[in-house]
Amino acid sequence: MTTTAKPKHIGRNISRIRELRGMKQEALAFAIGVTQQTVSNIEGSETIDEEKLDAIAEILGVSAEAIKNYTDEAVFNIIGNTVNNHDNAALFQYHPTFNPIDKLIESYEENKKLYERLVQAEKDKNEYLEKLLKGK
Repeated sequence: MTTTAKPKHIGRNISRIRELRGMKQEALAFAIGVTQQTVSNIEGSETIDEEKLDAIAEILGVSAEAIKNYTDEAVFNIIGNTVNNHDNAALFQYHPTFNPIDKLIESYEENKKLYERLVQAEKDKNEYLEKLLKGK
């Protein structure tokens, strides 16, 4: 019994890399000068011509070889070996140049003034409507 390696599905690899890049088919289509339907057809194809593959690879920011040899396992290995799970929150300290309590009070005062103006506008409207009704 012979076992032959299943050929790589280049279109599926393009789709996965595009998705990992957060790019929509429409954006890739626009970048390479084709329609979204063409990109959909490319991503459904097991093979793709080298010229088109090179153009797509350039847009996706990878090499054509990376597309040909792409595997989810390799991506997970790279992420697992390069991303640290250390809490880096200490590196990003936030020191406001204002007192947050003062900002809350200021916001409250502005909202209070706005509310008072709305109440007064409603009173004025009601007075106006009453005058109109009495005038009939």
